[in-house]
Amino acid sequence: MHESTMNCAFELDNQFFIDIDGPEVSKGKVHVALTVKKLMGDNAFELSFQTEGVIQVPCDRCLDDMDLDVSAQDKVMVKLGADYAEDGDWVIVPEEEGDINVAWFIYEFIALSIPMKHVHAPGKCNKAMAGKLGKHLRVDADDNESMDLESGAVDSDLESVDSPVDPRWNELKKIIDNN
Repeated sequence: MHESTMNCAFELDNQFFIDIDGPEVSKGKVHVALTVKKLMGDNAFELSFQTEGVIQVPCDRCLDDMDLDVSAQDKVMVKLGADYAEDGDWVIVPEEEGDINVAWFIYEFIALSIPMKHVHAPGKCNKAMAGKLGKHLRVDADDNESMDLESGAVDSDLESVDSPVDPRWNELKKIIDNN
């Protein structure tokens, strides 16, 4: 038996992300190139996914949607068997069905390519939200400095939050300083 290959491509748009209803991504435009290679011997296949495009995710800082470039190369190994199962690196597809829906795999590959932290470029966050957050974000509990969310600069002129520092913290600091 010889090895054979099949190529196909998918253009994913907002409707794909709406239909899949996943928690990480709800909008985007992504191109997926899929190569299916039948492996020698068993009824086994290697599915190689090349994913490139732009998705929209909420900014961790201001919560407005932001565009994020995604690019990933992933593989799924598939073989035919009695019942559907995921066994280690292999996905087993029932032999009588003989087909696999790759939509959720594609979505997971896209979601896994999202970095842990995703924020707008400096100056691009929602100004109102960044201003509100900047008033409440202090660099260190010992000072009254606040970080400017838009530029990353520290502003020493901001006053502390309305509530005074609990005197118990000062007593705890004394203990730490004595050690």
